[in-house]
Amino acid sequence: MSTAQDDWKHWIDQRVITARAPHGPLALTGTHWLRDLGPGVPGVPGRWELDAEGGCVTLTAARHDGLAVDDEPLDRTVRLCPDTAAKPSRITYGGRRLLLILREGEYAVRVYDPAAPARAAFAGIAAHPYDAAWTLPARFTAYPDPQVVQVDNADGRPRGLALAGEVAFELDGSPLRLAVGRADSGALHAVFADADEQNYRFRFVDLPAPAEDGSTVLDLNRAYLPPCAFSDHFLCPFPPSGNRLTVAVAAGESRVLRH
Repeated sequence: MSTAQDDWKHWIDQRVITARAPHGPLALTGTHWLRDLGPGVPGVPGRWELDAEGGCVTLTAARHDGLAVDDEPLDRTVRLCPDTAAKPSRITYGGRRLLLILREGEYAVRVYDPAAPARAAFAGIAAHPYDAAWTLPARFTAYPDPQVVQVDNADGRPRGLALAGEVAFELDGSPLRLAVGRADSGALHAVFADADEQNYRFRFVDLPAPAEDGSTVLDLNRAYLPPCAFSDHFLCPFPPSGNRLTVAVAAGESRVLRH
């Protein structure tokens, strides 16, 4: 087995371990928007409100409620910032973990429950066999100005998706392109769909930061399932226009297996 194939197998194994974790993606049982939290998060005590400054959220609870923030029992009002902060607070209730998120100016609370039925039903991740032929040279071309395009999300709402440019590559001699986002590190990220009916309706793939001449590598063996393949409560962006390939990509993760 090649080193590249060994690395891929380790990556696949780690993906399964992460999915199966007590507070991994299979454990997500709800995303509750702050605008709807008058009565609070279902099944969890405490009162959530936008703070006076509008930049974060306050959570109020009494000690007997059983909530804890950073492992300290909560018996007052605390100010919490979302998961975009450098180190978000760790909020727990019994075995459940709560995460505050911010999406396009709106706050929501996610609840991760180790007892989620999806964890019990999980039987692994189906993946296509590794094939070095799916590791393709690619070239990144940046847009003159970064774009934000509106795409539908898994919860039925359109949201902005930041795009920095396109990567060009060839598959079976045919030239293809994918619109990509770019992280602060320079690494690229694409949301795409393909014509292989075995695969989930869309997937993600990451590319290394391009060299000065734009060259990078598109390794479709590392195409992976979006979080919403594991739980319906994630807000995954659908592929932007042009990222729905008409060819089958029999590489990478294909679907979640359930008992």
